Amino acid sequence: MSVTDPQPPAPDPRADAAQEALRDRIAADSLTTRRDYLRIVATVSGGLAVGGVAVASGILHRHGDSEGAPEIKKVADRIEPGESLAFRYPGDEDRAIAVRMDDGTLAGYSAVCTHLACAVLWRKERGSEGELYCPCHEGIFDARTGEVTAGPPPRGLPKVILVEQVDGSVWAIGTARSGESAVEGFCRQNGEDRPGCPGFGAEGPAGPSAVPSGAGGKTAERSERT
Repeated sequence: MSVTDPQPPAPDPRADAAQEALRDRIAADSLTTRRDYLRIVATVSGGLAVGGVAVASGILHRHGDSEGAPEIKKVADRIEPGESLAFRYPGDEDRAIAVRMDDGTLAGYSAVCTHLACAVLWRKERGSEGELYCPCHEGIFDARTGEVTAGPPPRGLPKVILVEQVDGSVWAIGTARSGESAVEGFCRQNGEDRPGCPGFGAEGPAGPSAVPSGAGGKTAERSERT
């Protein structure tokens, strides 16, 4: 190298220190971001797992859990064949659905999937009677019985017991647990001594106080508590 060639500048200790500090800050920020991300993922995953276990094991509230009879509630002035209606029963936080099939059968269910508590909808166009469907994980329930026909739900939908008055109005009068018939749910909540219940003895007289015959259907008179 000749004496006329430019000499490289001497390193600036202050610049080196600033660059090192910047690298340290970027590394720390990246580590924090990764830690926060992993913490968030772990929290969400854990919450979903706990929620799934709670729903599956019955820790969370379900329709029909109450031993006492819920209040009678008017659901609709009328539900026509081929129509469905979302409503709340037995409590204001309990999602429910009523379905009137083409043959006139009236059925009511909890609208909370028994898998991870997503909302259940009625798909009228599926099959001859439609189906109750949970879009979260492709759970499918029979519209006439509420039983699981496909997907991950571990059990059928709890029932909402519906009756219809002569004026066409539809009333919810009780609930039944998963796997429990409408008659069993009605008698458990209203007393085994009601007409049509085991404790009443022989088959009771038909009338307004008689137990409903199924999950839905048509009833000429609304059931009244004694």
